[in-house]
Amino acid sequence: MNCVNLGTCAQTRSVLYQGGRYRSPTLNIFHCLRKVPISLITVKRRRQPISSFSALCVSAVLTKEEAVKDEEEEKPTFNFKTYIVQKANTVNQALDAVVTLREPQKIHEAMRYSLLAGGKRVRPVLCIAACELVGGHESMAMPAACAVEMIHTMSLIHDDLPCMDNDDLRRGKPTNHKVFGEDVAVLAGDALLSYAFEHIAVSTVGVSAARIVRAIGELAKSIGSEGLVAGQVVDICSEGLSNVGLEQLEFIHVHKTAALLEGSVVLGAILGGGSNEEVEKLRKFARYIGLLFQVVDDILDVTKSSEELGKTAGKDLVADKVTYPKLLGIEKSREFAEKLNKDAQDQLSGFDQEKAAPLIALANYIGHRQN
Repeated sequence: MNCVNLGTCAQTRSVLYQGGRYRSPTLNIFHCLRKVPISLITVKRRRQPISSFSALCVSAVLTKEEAVKDEEEEKPTFNFKTYIVQKANTVNQALDAVVTLREPQKIHEAMRYSLLAGGKRVRPVLCIAACELVGGHESMAMPAACAVEMIHTMSLIHDDLPCMDNDDLRRGKPTNHKVFGEDVAVLAGDALLSYAFEHIAVSTVGVSAARIVRAIGELAKSIGSEGLVAGQVVDICSEGLSNVGLEQLEFIHVHKTAALLEGSVVLGAILGGGSNEEVEKLRKFARYIGLLFQVVDDILDVTKSSEELGKTAGKDLVADKVTYPKLLGIEKSREFAEKLNKDAQDQLSGFDQEKAAPLIALANYIGHRQN
């Protein structure tokens, strides 16, 4: 294929690595949140003689402090494993119910083969968690959560095709085109893509039409020629080139990987009724973890086996693709991943921390996952 000039593909200056220092992938797009220091005020009190009354007061204070401490110790901590399993099971049940085996059976069988093949369900869980963080309910976000997983599955089916990455293994199973043929695999991806938008439009309940339309617009932009597709085409054109630097690598992954993760979080925030300020803070959070996801993916590709990953290991090296370990080395890539995780969690500081716990845990999961 005729590739566009890569110099024009990534006009946006890298904001991650300038002058030997890492910077945020969103600093040129969003203003940083300012932290206002808390002043500690010391109040002088008149000294009183020690008496049995004073001793009684101290005893009462200690008792109260111990009671508070006991309450804090008894307060249940957030269990991420339980949360992710429960949410993933709910999403899997919803996907199984909406993409049924019907006529024409061949195409629906192919759609279900990849859609229900497992996976971590990170994107739909992010969508639901963002919705609940801003005060919404799981039911408001479930159609959107299913939609982003349908689109993610479409991208995997198409990415594995011989004309793209030409892969034989996905989620521990033969890729879609290996089972159903290239023609049906292309159509299965197309069908999942179109059904994703239909499902949001007709199945979302308890949400205003204006918010649904806004969410659909966000999702479309995240996967189009300025989103996922943009990253994919620059990635293809970058194979085998020796002059691809951090700026272009950032462009590829902010669009190819981070865009859909960002869309998942933003959809949840919009459908849950989040304010514009809340939506934008969560957008920044999602962009950080989206890039984090890809940095970790690059590291795992060269440090894990195919059996451990459930997909072909080392394929980036074989395809001579530019990756973070290739440009920075393994250790610097790991340091960069840690910084992205911290920057992401900083965006959640203004939210109720109990409600933010799932997103904080998801960021840590993405940063430390092993497959």
